[in-house]
Amino acid sequence: MTSDLAGKTALITGAGRGIGRAIALGLGEAGARVILLARTTAQLEETRALLLGQRVPEGHIRLVPAELADEEQRDHAIATVLAEGGADILVNNAATVEPLGPTAGIAATDLRLAYEINVIAPAALTAAVLPGMLAAGWGRVVNISSGIVASPAGMVRGNAYVATKSALEAHTVNLATELRGTGVTVNAYRPGGVDTAMQAWIRQQDPERVGAGLHERFNRNFAEGALITAEHSASVLIALLARDDTGVIWDVSMVPAGA
Repeated sequence: MTSDLAGKTALITGAGRGIGRAIALGLGEAGARVILLARTTAQLEETRALLLGQRVPEGHIRLVPAELADEEQRDHAIATVLAEGGADILVNNAATVEPLGPTAGIAATDLRLAYEINVIAPAALTAAVLPGMLAAGWGRVVNISSGIVASPAGMVRGNAYVATKSALEAHTVNLATELRGTGVTVNAYRPGGVDTAMQAWIRQQDPERVGAGLHERFNRNFAEGALITAEHSASVLIALLARDDTGVIWDVSMVPAGA
């Protein structure tokens, strides 16, 4: 952990479980104040309880329940964050893997929802907190991506997820170039194969829906113990936050386990 994060304010989306929760716990342990955003209040309360168990002061924890796919809720969440002073660190972690299935059968409304959550929400949150970061001359924006962007053909029947994560990485690199030299860095992070609720959900789907290849691969990875913990992936990301990299596609393999 780096002491450079002590006293910073971090906004983490999808903080109610999985990687988002693990990032929030790691940042809280590093001394950052954390703003936890997710759609399920009960899960946010669980994350808060874990932070308090780590002896993170109650005043350093703020819960912001919001459905990021809903523009009105998203705008209200943004207003709440800005009213409390904005954020020094933004981790855009919330995402959806849906819609899954044959591309010809995907409704345009479902496709729009995927882009709303996976691309538009991260861009909107970034735009909202960016002026404060620029005024301070320091900021960290991290967009949680996926290794599938490196091999888009590897997730047949997951076209929306592959396309939106690819768009998110393009947004990341372009914005980083725009902001170079300002003290605000923008990077993407591919967290690796993490044992999350999303992984478990895909394993439970009908192979006829998600495709036999995808279903078999996810179940094989789990059975062979190839998945890593959310805590391990989060610890790598937090170590990377100490760098001045910008416009980089970070990967979980960049920091050795235990470093």
